[in-house]
Amino acid sequence: MNIKQVAALTDLSDKTIRFYEEKGIITPPQRSSNGYRQYDLQHVDQLRFVQRTRSAGFSLPESKELLELYLNPQRHSREIKQRTLDKIEHLERQITQLQEMKRQLTALADECPGDDQSQCPIIDSLSGKGCCHK
Repeated sequence: MNIKQVAALTDLSDKTIRFYEEKGIITPPQRSSNGYRQYDLQHVDQLRFVQRTRSAGFSLPESKELLELYLNPQRHSREIKQRTLDKIEHLERQITQLQEMKRQLTALADECPGDDQSQCPIIDSLSGKGCCHK
């Protein structure tokens, strides 16, 4: 298969597929005599796997590691479970940080009259000149 066919099967762009190849995420495809990449169903499977890991919130390096485990018949599920639990813990920290950011922004927005004046408590606070800057 050529890259356009693989792109159609995976809903990934040619550029993304080449990027994953360049970064060593997927196994390199064979090259034809004219230098064109020749993909097979194994590459489609790998690309779909990476796509699903990325959709689940794993970073590209994490996705690569998971793909390596996926391709390794000697893998241990405890390692995969631990990586998943670690990712959940990371996401929970991010959610807490995002909730705090939202709380701070909501408080700033509540202080701002949102009128035609140039004076703005949001700008004052972000600049460090507000009364409530932390």
